[in-house]
Amino acid sequence: MAEVEAIARLVNQLSKLPGVGRKTAQRLAYHIVGLPEAQVRELAVAIFEGKKKVRLCPVCGNYADGDLCSVCSDEERRRDIVCVVRDPRDVNAFERMRDYDGLYHVLHGVISPLDGVGPDDIRIRELLTRLSAGEIQEVVLATNPDVEGEATAAYLSRLIRPLGVRVTRIAHGVPVGGELEYTDEVTLSRAFQGRREL
Repeated sequence: MAEVEAIARLVNQLSKLPGVGRKTAQRLAYHIVGLPEAQVRELAVAIFEGKKKVRLCPVCGNYADGDLCSVCSDEERRRDIVCVVRDPRDVNAFERMRDYDGLYHVLHGVISPLDGVGPDDIRIRELLTRLSAGEIQEVVLATNPDVEGEATAAYLSRLIRPLGVRVTRIAHGVPVGGELEYTDEVTLSRAFQGRREL
């Protein structure tokens, strides 16, 4: 039995979302169709308004629904340190940690020559402009520990060090609950290099 055309279109659109395969999209589609019309309308409005109202913070590049994002507009945040991340999801991860009270700079990508992404395609120029104001004393490079993230961190470090700004890199290592026996060599090496005194 073929799917109803409207459900098939809904499944097709939902399966375009990241991490949503065809079966999950199908489950979601049938769930949505079974919801009361008012709930479906709320969902549709939330999606539309989320897309329409959310924009990039002109200072850091994080998502904002006002003039500035919640971090840049927070007067309690330290202004002498900035954490450089790949995208707004990374800002969210750091904010959940609750240990960091500085600012952010969102690159919206990483250098990846194989994908045709160079330094001019991400927000490096904007970072250098922020650093030229002289208020920032430390840049924490917090890109992912993959090839592109490491290449981006190395590139940024070479650009920033001559400006007299301290450049640090987040440590990467063995996850809590992980076993050394099953940890790959690169991760174990990073964990060893990032060791600290107790």
